[in-house]
Amino acid sequence: MLPDEIKLTTFIEPLAKHHDRAAFSCGVKALDQYLQKQATQDVKRHVAVAFVLTPDSKTIAGFYTLSQYAIELDVIPEEIARKLPKYPLVPATLLGRLAVSAKFRGLRFGEQLLMDALCRSFQGSRQLASAAVVVDAKDDTAATFYRKYGFLKLPKVANRLFLPMGTIGELFG
Repeated sequence: MLPDEIKLTTFIEPLAKHHDRAAFSCGVKALDQYLQKQATQDVKRHVAVAFVLTPDSKTIAGFYTLSQYAIELDVIPEEIARKLPKYPLVPATLLGRLAVSAKFRGLRFGEQLLMDALCRSFQGSRQLASAAVVVDAKDDTAATFYRKYGFLKLPKVANRLFLPMGTIGELFG
């Protein structure tokens, strides 16, 4: 249950100094530590962009990261690969991490973060080529979450899923 003083109205913005990274806890040590200790460095080094969902511009209810990526053409399922140019690597967007604070579970913030990430990825693909969004699911629960939104398994890599940009375009185009 949320404290009464926390509003359910939220917005998503780039991670900044005023966000309370230290208080974030989703229950997955690697994700907590990433946000608390490394996300700001990745942003400064231009290797990832981190976005946070916040009800008050300080508290982090959830976050995700995006970065450029490439997928080997031979790991993409044949029915999709045949529609792509025969380059050895296909440009993609990596949804590197996505997590919701344990305090905010059950409010569909994971879905809100995912939809925002997909929308930004689609918009970005108009400026910088990207054929799909790729995600490495941490476990079976995470993989089930992504499959619920249409992500497909990349059969040669365990827990790696992708969503073609054409499918994302149908959502936001």
